[in-house]
Amino acid sequence: MKCIKIFLISLLTGLLMTFPTFAANLNKIGVVDFQTILETSKVGKAAQKEIKSEGEKMEETLKEKGAEIEALKKKLERDALVIDRDTRADREREIRIKINDIKALQKKYMSDFRDLEARMIDRIRTQLTDIIQSIGKKEGFLLIMEKNQAGVLYSPSTVDITEKVIRLYNQKVEK
Repeated sequence: MKCIKIFLISLLTGLLMTFPTFAANLNKIGVVDFQTILETSKVGKAAQKEIKSEGEKMEETLKEKGAEIEALKKKLERDALVIDRDTRADREREIRIKINDIKALQKKYMSDFRDLEARMIDRIRTQLTDIIQSIGKKEGFLLIMEKNQAGVLYSPSTVDITEKVIRLYNQKVEK
């Protein structure tokens, strides 16, 4: 009976001593800051540059259309005294139509811009998912969260793997 008690106590002690090593692997949590990746990775910078370029093209087109409307308004003001009432009404209607057209174009551009931005971000997020999953498997993480989306208000820098993800992502892109 005494041997059984000693055996059970030593077995229990052995189990308790190995438990912290299992628990250590189960408690490994990582945090990734997606915004930082977008701002500092090569692909993120290229995507931002492309988005900015498209935005500038759209803005330039809208400015041209606005200048065209202003020119029509000035011409109408100049000719206001010498044209008849019907011609004036036609020109005013033409200006209103152009103003409505530019508003519709502006809405379309905003929608296109948001769609482009979303497509770029989704593509990058998809590529990052593979990298983050491989890091999680190799290093035995229980959980890796996105810092801003997961509502993480604080995390020590020891659990932040953003720099590692950026480094691996840049290496993957270079290949």
